[in-house]
Amino acid sequence: MLQSRALVLALILLLGTTLPEVQSKSIFEKDRRDWLVIPDAIAAYIYEAVNKISPKAAQFLADAAQAQPVVVTRTFLIRETTKLSILAEQLVEKIKNLWNTKVRGY
Repeated sequence: MLQSRALVLALILLLGTTLPEVQSKSIFEKDRRDWLVIPDAIAAYIYEAVNKISPKAAQFLADAAQAQPVVVTRTFLIRETTKLSILAEQLVEKIKNLWNTKVRGY
């Protein structure tokens, strides 16, 4: 029993979600910088599937997702992936600029 709880906590930590957030976010939103939207959506589907089978287990998942270590880890990951996304966008703009000025001669 303890191993299965640890496995569930590890799954929640990896997919980390707060359930109300998932339904308010679109996976395909164009200006989205949060790379954790897809894992959030997956976690929501897992929650819904578990809830259909065992509401008690689903409540445990929901409580685990709201645990302080999970929330702190998730916040850290969101902050860092946002920084990476901004840097990637800047790199793409620099490459486009370089392409247009050096290669195409604009």
